[in-house]
Amino acid sequence: MTKVRKRKIKIKKKNFLIFIIFLLLITITFSKITSLLLNLSTNNKEKTEEKKEFSETEKKLKKLNNVNKKITYFKINNLDRYLAYQNKNKKLNTTQIIKDVNMDLDKEPYEDMNEAKNLNKTNILVNKHNYLRKNYVPENLEKINTRYALSDMSLVNEAKNAFEKMSSTALNENLKIIAMSTYRSYEYQVNLYNNYVKSDGKDAADTYSGRPGNSEHQTGLAVDVYNQKENYTNFEKTEEYIWMQNNAYKYGFILRFPKGKEKETGYEFESWHYRYVGKSIAKEIKERNISLEEYIATH
Repeated sequence: MTKVRKRKIKIKKKNFLIFIIFLLLITITFSKITSLLLNLSTNNKEKTEEKKEFSETEKKLKKLNNVNKKITYFKINNLDRYLAYQNKNKKLNTTQIIKDVNMDLDKEPYEDMNEAKNLNKTNILVNKHNYLRKNYVPENLEKINTRYALSDMSLVNEAKNAFEKMSSTALNENLKIIAMSTYRSYEYQVNLYNNYVKSDGKDAADTYSGRPGNSEHQTGLAVDVYNQKENYTNFEKTEEYIWMQNNAYKYGFILRFPKGKEKETGYEFESWHYRYVGKSIAKEIKERNISLEEYIATH
């Protein structure tokens, strides 16, 4: 009788253990199924949101005639800016809209500016939308030989060598291209700009002088020239100007503020102001008849 009772107790214990294990298995299975369903629900929600967002982007791109598929310099981060600019300039084609916004022409000068990129490189862009910090000094500044410049004129080494070659070639043709203003520090530009403002007023000064931090003379790549005969403001009337128009690009220089490009550059025409960008960029700018702003906006 005792043996039978013990046997029954063992069976009960065994059945209880089986029951517990069964419950655990059901609990684990239920937990996994619940987790799987939650993940599926989350993924479906995310996909729905992504689809909705993608659909909104598609609608916006359609308003721009899907120009993103046609030009390589379309920037998706500028999409809302493109559309806002399009609404204000309905007569412009979409290609021009993209280019203008890439040049920040949808912004007011000196407002919401960007810090200049490509520091110490020849394709750096400094203008009314891109600034340099007060303490920025370009690397490898070197003084230009006084045969080709006024005293204490400095450019970045690569630009300085190119300018001396260019000026030397012109001199061999009995033409003088003399550097009269080159690298300017931030502090120098402060005094210069303030004097222009006192003389002509701020609005007028802004048409021909960069504000401190927005002058590309601070890059060490810009040079103002004259021929030691005419005042630099009359450089357009000289033989040297004609020579520069035909040859400057061969040495990596461009006329920085050309006629007809006031909208793009933000400055009136300056026949004496040149900028070193390197031979390949200078050649393309010359061939396409564009400004530096347009070159960078389309690359």
